[in-house]
Amino acid sequence: MKKLLIAGSLLALAAFASEGFKVVNKIHIGGTGGWDYVAVDPNANRVYASHATLVEVVDTNAGKVVGQITQLHGVHGVAVAPEFGKGFITNGQSNSVTIFDLKTLAKVGEPQTGMNPDSVCFEPVTKHIFTFNGKSNDSTAIDPKTNEVIKSFPLGGKPEECAPDGTGKIYVNVEDTSEIIEIDAAKTTITRRAPLAPCDSPSGIAIDQKNKRLFSVCDNKMMAITDLATLKVVATPPIGAGPDGAGFDPGLGLAFSSNGADGTLSIVKQVNGKWDTVDTVPTVRGARTMTVDTKNHRIYLLAAEYGPAPAAVAGQKAPRPPILPDSFNVLVVGK
Repeated sequence: MKKLLIAGSLLALAAFASEGFKVVNKIHIGGTGGWDYVAVDPNANRVYASHATLVEVVDTNAGKVVGQITQLHGVHGVAVAPEFGKGFITNGQSNSVTIFDLKTLAKVGEPQTGMNPDSVCFEPVTKHIFTFNGKSNDSTAIDPKTNEVIKSFPLGGKPEECAPDGTGKIYVNVEDTSEIIEIDAAKTTITRRAPLAPCDSPSGIAIDQKNKRLFSVCDNKMMAITDLATLKVVATPPIGAGPDGAGFDPGLGLAFSSNGADGTLSIVKQVNGKWDTVDTVPTVRGARTMTVDTKNHRIYLLAAEYGPAPAAVAGQKAPRPPILPDSFNVLVVGK
C-alpha cells in the first residue's frame, strides 16, 4: 500500500513539475510613458507594443524596434488584419481607432468609436473589427475594407478584453458586473450573458477554440475557466496578484496569466481532467499585459523599471512609483 501511495505521489509531482518556461530575452525599447496591451503577428515576426502616444513595432527575430506608429492619443489595444494589410489601434483620449498600413506603418484612417475604446479584436467570419469602449459601455464594429464604422451597440457594463471563437462569436469580460458576454458578430448583438462568480473584476481573456473553454483572469487571484456550451464556470485555479492579461497556447494546452502586482506569469493546465496551476514564472513587477505567440510558443510581456514611490499624503490614495526613463522593454518568455 505504501509503495502505491509513494508511486501516486511521484506521479502527481511529475504532473505538476515546472513547464520549463523562463525569461529568455529582454528587448530594450526605452523612452518614457506607460503602456497597456501588446499584440503579436507570428507570421510576420512582429510584436506591437502600446507605449503612451506610440505603438512600438518590434522585430522578434532581430530583437529590436523597427518602426513606430505615432500621433496617437492614449493608446490601449492593438489588432492586426493581415489579409487586409492593416492594423488597428484604440485611442482612449480621442475616442477613435487609428488604422495603419502594416507595411509602411502609415495612418490610413481614424474612425470614431464609443468613449474610451480599450480592447480591439478582428473577428474572422464577418471580417470586421470590434472595439470595446470602457466609458460608454458599448462596442463599435468597423469594416476594415472601407475603414468606416458599421454601428455601435450597448453591452450593459464596462467591457475588458475580447476573444473571438472562430465561428462568428466574440466573448468579452464585463469588469464591473463580473460577467461574461457572448456577441453574435454578424448581428452585432449580445446573445448570452452569465456570471463569472466567484471571479471578481475579470480583465484579460483567452480561448481554447477546439475544446470550447474560456480563461478569464480575475482581481481576486483566480482564473475563471468557463465552458462555452453552458457558460458555466467549471474551475477557478489560483493565479498571482494584479492580473491584466491572459493567453492560451493550443499547441501546448497551456493557459497563461500575467500578474503585474507580484511580477509573475501563472501557467494553468488540465491534468487528469482537473485544471490547476502547474508553474509560476518570475517576471518583473508591473508586467501585467501579455500576448502569446502560438507559432513559436513564446509569451511577450511589457515591462519597465520603477523608482521609489513618492511619500503618501494623509487622506489620499498612495501614489504609484514612477517609471524610470529609458527602461521600457519587452520581456520574452519561452523555453
